[in-house]
Amino acid sequence: MGKQLWKPGNMLYPLPVVMVSLADRDGRPNIITLAWVGTVCTNPPMVSISVRPERYSYPILKETGEFVINLTTKELAFATDYCGVKSGRDVDKFKEMGLTPIPASEVKAPMIKESPVNIECKVRQILPLGSHDMFLADVVAVHADEKYMDEKHKFHLEQAEPIIYSHGSYFGCGELLGTFGYSVKKR
Repeated sequence: MGKQLWKPGNMLYPLPVVMVSLADRDGRPNIITLAWVGTVCTNPPMVSISVRPERYSYPILKETGEFVINLTTKELAFATDYCGVKSGRDVDKFKEMGLTPIPASEVKAPMIKESPVNIECKVRQILPLGSHDMFLADVVAVHADEKYMDEKHKFHLEQAEPIIYSHGSYFGCGELLGTFGYSVKKR
């Protein structure tokens, strides 16, 4: 068996799938589900999200320059999908999905209480790229749910059962295969 040559496209899968929460200038909250999200830099801590300009959340992000990345879990899978296919023009996603908006510490956008990790962000730059614009953002605060901390204050995200996205489907994360550097440790 060989390999098929396909036309150029985005084949970098699986991806983390997140719910990005934001609020317009009047404080009306919304959630947009995104999988085109990533780490950009450690120092200073930066992330990126890519959003189509026709999405309801796009002008809100552009105007306010603030958002929260909320990590998703198996328990949040239904809400994650719903917030990606329904528009905030038509529904209050927090209300419809029974999610709890809670105040962030550094931005006006709300955090989602049910998420195990909330990452507060302030937009540094918007890069128009074609079908999507990339919002390059500084991480200004991170909140981690204490129920996933052990007695040594180590955070165990795996206990929250995070989900990933691949080609239109959501998956749970699998078994631990190793830890950073395990391939070079003495045996």
